[in-house]
Amino acid sequence: MDFRRQAITMLESMGISVEFSHHEGAPGQQEIDLRYADALSTADNIMTFRLVMKQVALEQGVQATFMPKPFSEYPGSGMHTHLSLFEGDRNAFYESGAEYQLSKVGRSFIAGLLKHAGEISAVTNQWVNSYKRIWGGSSRTAGSGGEAPSHICWGHNNRSALIRVPMYKPGKTGSSRVEVRSIDSGANPYLTYAVLLAAGLKGIEEGYELPAGADDDVWALSDSERRAMGIEPLPQNLGEAIS
Repeated sequence: MDFRRQAITMLESMGISVEFSHHEGAPGQQEIDLRYADALSTADNIMTFRLVMKQVALEQGVQATFMPKPFSEYPGSGMHTHLSLFEGDRNAFYESGAEYQLSKVGRSFIAGLLKHAGEISAVTNQWVNSYKRIWGGSSRTAGSGGEAPSHICWGHNNRSALIRVPMYKPGKTGSSRVEVRSIDSGANPYLTYAVLLAAGLKGIEEGYELPAGADDDVWALSDSERRAMGIEPLPQNLGEAIS
């Protein structure tokens, strides 16, 4: 708690707003959520954030790591990222009366993220260690599944899916968004946000159709069940991601 308090105080003194913070599932694992901003500002804030965490850790005599999977027996560290597109003040992902209040633009954006997820994973998950988080079997037994997605699918409020559409809050049209759960805490945010936006925008430009969403716990399905639903796995290691 002292670590988080000092780190957040330092971030906010530098003009970086923190929305939430709490201890996560693994020993010493902290989650600190930054307030949304445009993509470039957010990437800048993440780079500053990492330096601040390491500085506070030095001052407190502990070590801060952004390795995606520092311990094989505990859940890894992701960088779950929420995305939305705006045209002026209008959220292009919101459509009143649509399923989940998600517009056609939003659905095509998700379809783009899914279609290109495999080929951009060398950027969103750039370390050998990244794939130990995605495929780290021991964390799957913790009930929460370690919350790292290993298969390419989307779902409404489904934390086992690669893309999650969070619950819509009535009256808050600006909060319609999608959450990408594959990115890990070691990613280069500039490159990562560039490829996510490119994939999503290609989905919009080419009118990709969004496949059916997954309601089930995707980790609990068998390989044959996933195949029957058209759900493909993410690359299993960095070599596969690069090739």
